[in-house]
Amino acid sequence: MNAVVPWADLVALIAPYAPEAGRRGRQPFAVEAMLRIHFMQQWFTLSDPAMEEALHDVPLYREFAGLDNWHTRLPDESTILRFRHLLEQHKLAEQMFKLINELLIAKGLLLKAGTAVDATLIAAPSSTKNKDNARDAQMRSSKKGNNWYFGMKTHIGVDADSGLTHSVRGTAGNVHDIVEANALLHGERKQCLWRLGLPGC
Repeated sequence: MNAVVPWADLVALIAPYAPEAGRRGRQPFAVEAMLRIHFMQQWFTLSDPAMEEALHDVPLYREFAGLDNWHTRLPDESTILRFRHLLEQHKLAEQMFKLINELLIAKGLLLKAGTAVDATLIAAPSSTKNKDNARDAQMRSSKKGNNWYFGMKTHIGVDADSGLTHSVRGTAGNVHDIVEANALLHGERKQCLWRLGLPGC
């Protein structure tokens, strides 16, 4: 990933929104270090507390984040959470995704000859034992096979030749796959592969 991910381009995208180093108080962590930690969270499915613990326990994680000097403090779970909220607040994840796709297209890695479309369910707590005594209003129930799930769906469009993802959309769990399918096609396809069959592909 050191060689594959365009770190400099992504850091340049995020840097204008990141906290600046001040003369007093605790200095913010480098944007690239926090971005690398954010990516590791996604790759290894780690919560904020688990990511903090992993940085303390796994030297390779610290080395990848550029925080392998034993005299360097490590981000705690609150710092990791704030970085993710920064990305969410300024919709930087979508911009990063677009930037990476543009770089892949420029290198000829996204051929745009065909698209494979599918969706995956992401579970959310269905309990109402919280301060609002209610379920998350943006989540919905969905049936898959004979089982019901509560949460959201991630709809994904993948380049049929390279296997690289070019489109991602999130919806409530009750949105049918076919509703989002057209939004996942890049418009330059010659064919569309979909596990349930999509009219017009």
